[in-house]
Amino acid sequence: MPAKLPADSVGLVQPVKLHFDDVLHLRSGKALNGFDLMVETYGTLNAEGSNAVLICHALSGDHHAAGYHSEDDSKPGWWDTSIGPGKAIDTNKFYVVCLNNLGGCAGSTGPTSIDPSTGTYFGPNFPVVTVRDWVKSQVLLADRLGVQRWAAVVGGSLGGMQVMRWAISYPERIAHAIVIASAPKLSAQNI
Repeated sequence: MPAKLPADSVGLVQPVKLHFDDVLHLRSGKALNGFDLMVETYGTLNAEGSNAVLICHALSGDHHAAGYHSEDDSKPGWWDTSIGPGKAIDTNKFYVVCLNNLGGCAGSTGPTSIDPSTGTYFGPNFPVVTVRDWVKSQVLLADRLGVQRWAAVVGGSLGGMQVMRWAISYPERIAHAIVIASAPKLSAQNI
C-alpha cells in the first residue's frame, strides 16, 4: 500500500463471508445444500436501494476489486483504476458489490470447502457450475443486501457473460448491463 492513499481510493476494505442456507439447484442437475459467498462492498447503499452496482469478475478475478486489505498490500484490487471516489464507478454515488464466484478459490464455496453431506473436502467432487448458476447465487446475494434492482451490472470477459445472463434471465432486476470484451458463448478457439 502506498505511504499515503490517493484521494480516489476506497482505502482499506474488509471482505465478508456470507452464508446462505438456500439449496442452490445447479444446471448440472446437482445441488449445493447451502453455500458461502465472499463479498466486498464499497460506498453506501441509499435508502431506496437503487444505487447498487454489481461487478462480475473474469475467470482469474475474485471479490477484491478495489482498495487494499491491509497496509502491507503491495497492490490494490484488480479494478482499482475504475472503482472509487470520482472514478468511472464512483463510490460517492454508487454502492459497489463484488463477490468471488462459487467454485472460486478465494473464500466462496468451492473444491476446498467442506461438503456438508460427507464432512470432507469437496475436492474433485465439487459440482460443475455455470454462468447461470453464478447469477442465481448473485440473485440471492442481491436479496440479502436489499437490492431489488441493480443500477448496473458490469463485467468483462467471463464477467461479461454473467452480465448477459442477468439481462436474459432477470431483466427486471437490472437498469443497465455493461458488457466488456465478452460473448454469449465460447467457441473451441476461445477455450
